[in-house]
Amino acid sequence: MSATTSGDYVIRAIRADEWEAVKRLRLAALRDPVADIAFLETYDDALGRPDSFYQERAARSAGEPSGARQFIAEAADGEWVGSVTVLIEEAGTADWAGSPVERRQGHVVGVFVRPEHRGSGLVKALFDAGVAWARERGAERVRLLVHEDNARAQGAYRKAGFVPSGVTVQLEADTGKREFEFVLEWSA
Repeated sequence: MSATTSGDYVIRAIRADEWEAVKRLRLAALRDPVADIAFLETYDDALGRPDSFYQERAARSAGEPSGARQFIAEAADGEWVGSVTVLIEEAGTADWAGSPVERRQGHVVGVFVRPEHRGSGLVKALFDAGVAWARERGAERVRLLVHEDNARAQGAYRKAGFVPSGVTVQLEADTGKREFEFVLEWSA
C-alpha cells in the first residue's frame, strides 16, 4: 500500500525493519492518561516484552499476505505521531472475546495519536488508510471496541464515521465495566 498525505503528515503502513519505532510509539501510547481504559496492555507489560516480540509484530504487519496491518502518521520531522492497526477477522471464527464472527471484517485496535497532534484530523486519516486496506481484502465492514468511560475516543470515532452497533463486551466481571462496539459499514 502506498503512503498518503494528510496535511503535514504522511500516513503509511509500517515496514518490518521499523520495529524499534513501533515499540517506542506503543510505549508512548501506554503512558497516555487514559491508557488504562484504552488498551488491554499495561506500560510495564509492554516494556518487559523482548525485542523479538516487536520484531515479529512488525514483520507480520508488513508481510504479505497479512491478516493485520499497522498504519502510522509520520510528521515532517520523521516523528511517528499516531497509529492504528487493523486485524482481519474471518467469518465463522471467534474473536478475542470468544464471540462469533459472522462476516469477514476488519477490527481496529491500538488507536493512538500523541496529545499535541490531536484534533488535527489524524484519527480520520489513519482510519481511512486502515479501512481502505480492509476493503481491499474483502472485509464487509470495520469495527472497533471502545471503553464505556472513554468519551474522547467515542467522539473521535463518531467523527470518523463509526456508529455504535448496540453490541457490548463485558471486560471485568467484578467491575461491570464494558466496551461498546462501533462499526463502519459500506454497501457491497
